[in-house]
Amino acid sequence: MNARYVHTNLIAKDWRKLADFYQKLFGCTPVPPERDLSGSNMDAGTGIKGMHVHGMHLRLPGYGEDGPTLEIFSYDPPAEKPSPVVNHPGFGHLAFSVDNVESAQQSVLEAGGKAVGEIVTVQIATGAKVTWCYVTDPEGNIIELQSWKA
Repeated sequence: MNARYVHTNLIAKDWRKLADFYQKLFGCTPVPPERDLSGSNMDAGTGIKGMHVHGMHLRLPGYGEDGPTLEIFSYDPPAEKPSPVVNHPGFGHLAFSVDNVESAQQSVLEAGGKAVGEIVTVQIATGAKVTWCYVTDPEGNIIELQSWKA
């Protein structure tokens, strides 16, 4: 198998608002076209009869025009979402490298996100130190903000 990472999908209550959050705070950029998908092939592929999905891809910062994307979709009908916790099995969080964790955390909070735990600094075996924290986006998805120093 010759594999290459392409995208991560994030299901949103309001894909436009969530896409705007990631564009404004993290510099993600839209990758047209917007998606508006439904029909028998989508029903078959998702296993959800009568589903309709809307959304878009956002290019993640730092990787250029061929880099991976964050695919933000809203489904009709939506499903209920459990409360976010960092130790829930499955995908846990998105991580972004930032210049200043404290400042980035404040920006996320001002944009409607919430803090999850505190800002901490940890030294790893190589001697490098990482300052990091968890926050949520406005829909409760967990984001790690991190900054490394040698």
